[in-house]
Amino acid sequence: MPRLPAREIVGAIGSGFTEFPTPLREEPADGPIHWPGYREARAAAEERTGEKESVVCGTAKIGDVEAVLVAFEFGFLGGSLGQRTGDRIEAAFAHARDVRLPVVSLIATGGSRMQQGMRALMQLQRVARASALTRSVGIPQISVLRDPTTGGGWATLGAGADVILALPDAQVGFAGSRVRPPGSPEAYTAEAKLEWGQVDAVVAPDDLGAALERWLRLLTARSTAAAPPPAALRAASLPSTGWEAVQAARSPSRARAAEYLDAYFDWRQDISGDRVGGADPGVACGFGWRDGRTIAYAAQCGTPTLPSGFRTAARLVRLASRLGIPVLTLVDTPGAANDAAAERAGAGGAIAELFEAVATASVPVTTLVIGEGGSGGALAFAAAGSTWVTPDAYFSVTSPEAAAAILKRPAAEVPDIANQLHLRPQDLVDLGVARAVVSEKQR
Repeated sequence: MPRLPAREIVGAIGSGFTEFPTPLREEPADGPIHWPGYREARAAAEERTGEKESVVCGTAKIGDVEAVLVAFEFGFLGGSLGQRTGDRIEAAFAHARDVRLPVVSLIATGGSRMQQGMRALMQLQRVARASALTRSVGIPQISVLRDPTTGGGWATLGAGADVILALPDAQVGFAGSRVRPPGSPEAYTAEAKLEWGQVDAVVAPDDLGAALERWLRLLTARSTAAAPPPAALRAASLPSTGWEAVQAARSPSRARAAEYLDAYFDWRQDISGDRVGGADPGVACGFGWRDGRTIAYAAQCGTPTLPSGFRTAARLVRLASRLGIPVLTLVDTPGAANDAAAERAGAGGAIAELFEAVATASVPVTTLVIGEGGSGGALAFAAAGSTWVTPDAYFSVTSPEAAAAILKRPAAEVPDIANQLHLRPQDLVDLGVARAVVSEKQR
């Protein structure tokens, strides 16, 4: 894939780009540590690219949303971060805070500029601080990982963004190609980072502008009103017994999370992964557009929830809180994954992380139980005092089978135990667990 110059990729995704007039700081021609040949290398880079530094910063419209753009020019000394690079990025973030515009970083860098030594490395602190200050005032940040995104560029602007998009086959990693251990080149790709929960999506170059437009529209639409609970998607009578409720929730014909999300939203965009090495295909998280506003969602998809699923949902709730976007959660799991792999991955800590995120959310969280509500692994997704339930769902302290095992009762008594657990939708309303049983939408 050809590597586009900074101004070309800016022109491909946006319109009306206006560059910031950032003054160049005074520094010796051969740099702060007087590196032999640095002056000549800079002059050659300027002539080759037409740029004065390795980043181009300004404002542009992506679709209908104005944003601050930080675009790296890899042809200028490998897109390396030097003192003047830090000046420009810091000024770009300051402008974003002043006028409350989202930030899009189009990254292509090999890391810090060797010819400036520690002065170059220290720019990572400046960039990280500028990004953190901007994050603290609720301004969204999106990064686009171009080829390559390595070193401090990945470890600050790249990995630290709210939403991380990557171009196909982009080289992504903290270690650049010349300093990493031999072997496993596939580990340093955008596709690997997606699989390992460190990137939200890999986007084709031709689709990048449209993807950024959708994301910017979603992340900049603040709202104070709670998300309304979805209507039930199947006509169903309330179960007469607990065991009937369990069977209805486990029925393969029952509506699942994807169907609820598709019916609820006009369109939506998923985030992916917990950013620490895991992605759970059984948890769908992201932001959707409904009735002219954005609602965030975290939905269980009917499988045992992995630690990475809880962490991804917690990440979603925290991000929505910071951006002022209400949250919808869908509960549907037989329970948290409890095998050795889940324990090794920190199941308890991951569940605690989500409990805390929901409990401390600064935005309204609405929950609908759409299937199985299996113990604490389901409850972590539920909002206290703002939970609804469908007629073909249940919620229980544990499954009837697990309760039988814990109480040392024979398997033949499982249906009776289901009745004794008071797990039916109407029981949940009587117990104050759910506010109401939702009905099917009138057509």
